[in-house]
Amino acid sequence: MQAPFQIFSFIGTMDRDWQDSGFHEHETLEISLLMEGRGVFEWREDKLTLEAGHVVIVPSYLPHRFEGAGRNRYGVIHLNGIPPEMMKLLDGWVKDGLPAVFTLSRLDKERYERLFREWLRIKSSPLKEMQRNYVSWAEVLILFLVEHMQSDQSALTITKTADYIRENLHQGLQISDLAVLAGLTESGFRRLFEQIYHVSPKQYQQQCRMTEAKWLLSSSQNDMMEISSQLGFTRLHSFSQWFKRSEGISPSEWRKMQQVNFG
Repeated sequence: MQAPFQIFSFIGTMDRDWQDSGFHEHETLEISLLMEGRGVFEWREDKLTLEAGHVVIVPSYLPHRFEGAGRNRYGVIHLNGIPPEMMKLLDGWVKDGLPAVFTLSRLDKERYERLFREWLRIKSSPLKEMQRNYVSWAEVLILFLVEHMQSDQSALTITKTADYIRENLHQGLQISDLAVLAGLTESGFRRLFEQIYHVSPKQYQQQCRMTEAKWLLSSSQNDMMEISSQLGFTRLHSFSQWFKRSEGISPSEWRKMQQVNFG
């Protein structure tokens, strides 16, 4: 019989240099995000320098150690008795008993940290359905990482430009400016961006604009002109045409479809 699912989680903060006293291992699978500062993750075969945004997946019974430089914060999750469906999500991360290091962009790290803090609040509360809450929240956190983590170790440089695009959807896109931000040539930037995000910077911008448009249409009462302006469209007609080319219906029709008629 499988052991009941358990999740142990906390935010560890240090204001000085520190390190584990030596290699250690545990029966749980560990997911640790470096939220702030710099650090090191080491196991028998290798040693990696960590920066804020790096996520380390440590399989069970792997001898390893962490350390931190200066002020740093780690958001730590330990999972035990993992249900089969959840394990399917994790199987791609740890292969042959080896750890894996992924990257979250600054914006995605901030979003994950908000989710993580809310989970810690839930976990500290008296719960009517404790086990169900534990499993559901663990899946939400894991699914967020599945959707947003990048495996390419050069991703931290490129995710800065992706975050810039997401924060400036109202502006035009200049590849030359993004390349400078990434410290790359334009051709090198385009190649690395497509390697990590599987679309061009322009296509990525359009995807982000559509995501933001749908979020604004479904979560706010902002009028169409205000939404189109927030997304960088100077004319409402241009916004409506752009939305309809992608979704097959106008933004106002799409908004109506999301609303439930209680009449």
